[in-house]
Amino acid sequence: MSFQVLARKYRPATFSEVVGQEHILKALENSIQHNKLHQAYIFSGTRGVGKTTIARIFAKSLNCQKGEAPQPEPCNECTACLEIKAGRHVEFLEVDAASRTGVDDMRELLESVQYKPVSARYKIYLIDEVHMLSKSSFNALLKTLEEPPAHVFFLMATTEIEKVPKTILSRCLQLNLKIIPQNQIRDHIVFLLDLEGIKYDEESLNLIASSAQGSIRDGLTLLDQAIAHGNGMLQSDQVKALLGTIDQSYIIELINHVASSDGDGAYLALNKITELNVEYEQVLKIIISVLHKISLHQQLQHSEDADVKRLAEIIDPQIIQLHYEISLNALSKFHVHPHPKQALELCILRMLAFQPLSESAVPKIEKKNPKLVSESKSSKTNVVKTKKLRKEEPKPKDATNIGSVPKELSGKNSSMLADLDLHSWNSIFNSLNLSMFVSQVFSEFEFVGFTDNTLTLKKSDDLINPTEGLKTEFLEAIAVQLGQRISLVIKSGEVIATPATFKKEIAQTQLNDRKDALLKNAVVKDIVETFGGKIIDESIKKVSS
Repeated sequence: MSFQVLARKYRPATFSEVVGQEHILKALENSIQHNKLHQAYIFSGTRGVGKTTIARIFAKSLNCQKGEAPQPEPCNECTACLEIKAGRHVEFLEVDAASRTGVDDMRELLESVQYKPVSARYKIYLIDEVHMLSKSSFNALLKTLEEPPAHVFFLMATTEIEKVPKTILSRCLQLNLKIIPQNQIRDHIVFLLDLEGIKYDEESLNLIASSAQGSIRDGLTLLDQAIAHGNGMLQSDQVKALLGTIDQSYIIELINHVASSDGDGAYLALNKITELNVEYEQVLKIIISVLHKISLHQQLQHSEDADVKRLAEIIDPQIIQLHYEISLNALSKFHVHPHPKQALELCILRMLAFQPLSESAVPKIEKKNPKLVSESKSSKTNVVKTKKLRKEEPKPKDATNIGSVPKELSGKNSSMLADLDLHSWNSIFNSLNLSMFVSQVFSEFEFVGFTDNTLTLKKSDDLINPTEGLKTEFLEAIAVQLGQRISLVIKSGEVIATPATFKKEIAQTQLNDRKDALLKNAVVKDIVETFGGKIIDESIKKVSS
């Protein structure tokens, strides 16, 4: 078979040809130059980053016949280098631990350790995927690793270093390989395409390098597939079709509609995406990537993408973080959803549901009921008029300037504010006229104190700060309830007693009372005692007063 895949055809033969891993290569070259060689090495890292390749090059350097001592770079011309490269060197034994896991295989391998090499400087054992060995095999290897003969080197490679026993790790020099940066993968792909004389475009290179996810071998495998798919050349449209990805502009349009709370526009944008027959999981990953770019630009101001800059200016950073969390949560549960398209649609619906309430947000009414439509229009007009009046009014300094304060509260404002404590705050909070989203956010905040016309609340460390729009609605509702405009300070720390927990305690108390009342019923009590049953909490319906 004359054809070779790119990963094998251009496999590095010297340390200088290895992509990345400079920290590992420098350590090996220095140890060879100063003759400070450890007799057992273990290379760890994810798939396709060069573990086995570096181990083979190191084996060639140790047995290279160019000089009397090991060479920092193998010559790839002597008999030892050529035979190790071909995999037929007598003193270089490469073992796949995944297929030889038994203790008998390990004992057979170690029988030849005591014999000195005949045709080389050292006897070298390369054990690939060493974590697959059985416990008995590790025990058999343990003593030899602790006191190996001077003519023996052990090189081991693994993708799961945590599965290797600590007794083995303590006897080896551990070399942890990093993932390859995307720009290095891209540069290497360009180098190979130039050698092969294959035409390409910049977008195709970026798509393949990004999809490699830090693995140089995965990148070259994708490159082979893309070349075959594009009939000997790389075109962005063909590469996108192969990878199941789409142009970022479709995602930008979708996020723009979500940011504008335009459900109809978001639905149409999502339809455009689904008509391209792409993988829905890839679409979700691109959404996460774009949100990540927007968030980074909001902090660092370093993006050159005009669309990312525009979205970073119009979307609140906290909303971006909320959408990012929604997308990540949807991705983590993507594979358990029976319909991938529905999983993507639900993710977008959640983003729309958790948009901040703006002044233009008005509930939508179904068009098939004309009476409700007319009521909606009239209420919308009233809302607009009210807001115009609010803008014209100066901000009140005391309760007497607020026309919307209930009369029954006007004489009690000072006493209510003076006596404001944890219990009274929880009661006041439940009477505030808040939207569902604002109520849900601030119900998780604990009352700390009220001094100098400033309300201090405390949130847990894992909750994000509310946006200015949410704070404004919250403070306006308090002003209406207490008859006085106040300031708000939000701290972070351990939260115990919040309106949400207070409400849960009341609900639990009511539930217990209803359960006790049921158990006092003779019939119910007799059934429970006779059949050893119990009352399920969810089955007790709340009685409306």
